[in-house]
Amino acid sequence: MLLTISTTRRPASDLSFLLHKHPGKVQQVEISAGIAHLFYPESTDEKCTIALLLDIDPVGLVRKKNENDFALQQYVNDRPYVASSLMSAAIAKSFGTAMGGRCQLKPELVDIPFPLEVQLSGLPVSGGEELLRSLFVPLGYTVIASRYPIDPKFPEWGLSRFYSVQLTNTITIQQLLSHLYLLIPVCDNEKHYFVGQHEVEKLMEKGKDWLPSHPARELITKRYLKYKSSLTNEALSMLLKEEDEEQEDATEGAEHTPKLRVHDQRLQAVCDELLLTGAHSVADLGCGEGKLLKLLIEQKQFKKILGMDVSHRSLSIANDRLKTERMPDRQRARLGLIQGSLMYRDQRLEGYEAAALVEVIEHLDEPRLAAMEKVIFGYTKPIYVIITTPNKEYNVLFESMPENAMRHTDHRFEWTRQEFSDWGNRVAAEHGYHVSFKAVGEEQPEAGALTQMAIFSKNK
Repeated sequence: MLLTISTTRRPASDLSFLLHKHPGKVQQVEISAGIAHLFYPESTDEKCTIALLLDIDPVGLVRKKNENDFALQQYVNDRPYVASSLMSAAIAKSFGTAMGGRCQLKPELVDIPFPLEVQLSGLPVSGGEELLRSLFVPLGYTVIASRYPIDPKFPEWGLSRFYSVQLTNTITIQQLLSHLYLLIPVCDNEKHYFVGQHEVEKLMEKGKDWLPSHPARELITKRYLKYKSSLTNEALSMLLKEEDEEQEDATEGAEHTPKLRVHDQRLQAVCDELLLTGAHSVADLGCGEGKLLKLLIEQKQFKKILGMDVSHRSLSIANDRLKTERMPDRQRARLGLIQGSLMYRDQRLEGYEAAALVEVIEHLDEPRLAAMEKVIFGYTKPIYVIITTPNKEYNVLFESMPENAMRHTDHRFEWTRQEFSDWGNRVAAEHGYHVSFKAVGEEQPEAGALTQMAIFSKNK
């Protein structure tokens, strides 16, 4: 397996500084099942090329295989000879500093786009050249792909799924490496290691600057996470959340210039309602990256604040956003962050006077919505519950949205004002609450406001 990266930006030898690899040395980096050899076939002021030659130990691969794998597949397979997730692992191990956007000797180079050319041999593409182009062309690459025959001696056997690929683009080295790291195993549609929660975090970290807007983001996410539905749904929800907020802002701003971004306006409205309840303890359920928590922690009325989310990565971002490590001890004692699900009874949620679910319920299908109702209103029983959800009637104002479409693909439903009212009144009647409804944002004739809010208060 051979990967080369070249540039002609003068002085081209700057590439060696960015990649932290001396052009006068041949270097070796060990990975789990082999060795990556790094060297420069060419290094002048006019052109610089680094090569990563991956030498995989087939016996080492067998030793790491699951014992339940098909027996012969351990010995008869293409893994030692193709660009796969093993190549991604080698890229991360060999160029980790560059992938992190760091260059100690010439830090000014990190953010400079370089004209780059990548040559990648033996790339398995499950989906053919059309899929290959759908992954790289939206990122600005020019793609030249040549498909290998199954056997040159027997042309009648046809072509294989393996390609020699040339990619050219003018981008930063960090961007290039993040693209290759994620998209090589996506092309292959296979991985050499177990895919768990940590892979979601890697996907979010490496793809944060480009994956949310990529037209093939769902395909990329599904393939990268090996079609594991729970991981895929979590990742897509995180990717689409920010896009949803941006789309709302664009629509709201088409004819109006709001004082606050739409999402900020929604969070402020929830915070204001929580203050009006007089509650001293609040749980933000589905807290995401901690934007509402940041507003709540600023209010002295709230003596005890909890943020809960199913995503470990979102909680990590929330922790960074809130700068908990810099908080005074007294303020830090007010705040808790926990990982959990609204599908299951959780004693950690009990005892809070108020709970908020901001743009959460529309991500739940019918069985999970019913489970959430039991957990929140049947078991946890806060005195006040505030819930926001999109107003379906407002969608007609999104010019680019097809008729009957939802605001993004992770929504399981979107309700009209009447549907939300019917649901809220039923839940309140079944669990001993009173409910009132408010519009969040500027109301439009016929369509209403972008967001609708329900305020539940427990009957005395």
